Amino acid sequence: MSNNEGYKQVKRMTPAMRIIHWVNVLSMIVAVITGLYIAEPYYQTLIAEGAVDKYVMAWNRWGHFMVAIIFDVTSIIVAYLYFFSRFEKSYKKVLPTGANIKEFFEVLLNLVTLNRRKKFDSTHSDSFNTVYFTIFHLLLAWMLLTGLQLYVHGLGSGESSIGAWWPWMLHLVTDWTVPASHAILGGAKATIMDVRIVHHYTMWFILTWVVFHIYYQVWRTIFWKEGDIAIVVGGSKFVKESN
Repeated sequence: MSNNEGYKQVKRMTPAMRIIHWVNVLSMIVAVITGLYIAEPYYQTLIAEGAVDKYVMAWNRWGHFMVAIIFDVTSIIVAYLYFFSRFEKSYKKVLPTGANIKEFFEVLLNLVTLNRRKKFDSTHSDSFNTVYFTIFHLLLAWMLLTGLQLYVHGLGSGESSIGAWWPWMLHLVTDWTVPASHAILGGAKATIMDVRIVHHYTMWFILTWVVFHIYYQVWRTIFWKEGDIAIVVGGSKFVKESN
């Protein structure tokens, strides 16, 4: 940390986490665009002499699956760092200790009172923001599991280009999402359509999460005046030094 006119520079994100953040941003954009197309095609591409490209759905499915794999990999990395990072172990902030619960509600009050009340240390990650990000990764995990169930459902033969072990493993890991989705939606009988609907709804929950996340980062930057929005670019913020 370095001093600069009464402020100290505090490192908040490592280069690895910043790379993961922006990779996930780009992947999410592609996933939403291609996912909405898969659900209901809304555009078509033209090739020579005005003919419609018959592979446009295939390319959308391929792109959707590729970014899903990227999400899988980054999710595994984030899950590992959540518990074992040498920089910051996020799980410590979601434990229901007295200090964490008090901090959570102080940060919430700070938000609803427009920074008129600020009785917590904003130098490092707080319980409110950590819980909020934990919710995001749980939604993302559910999105990935339901998506893999939809993918393996399409492999009706039980085979894949890399062998039967791949569909078998996916069924083992994701088949439970069918009754789970049915339990969420209700109805007469659990079907793969339940998974499709829940998968689609989860996308909107994640987009709602993203909207508030962006708003809150801008809000903190304006009210706290600590440069929070720059964390995902340079990895640091600037906090006033105590007198």
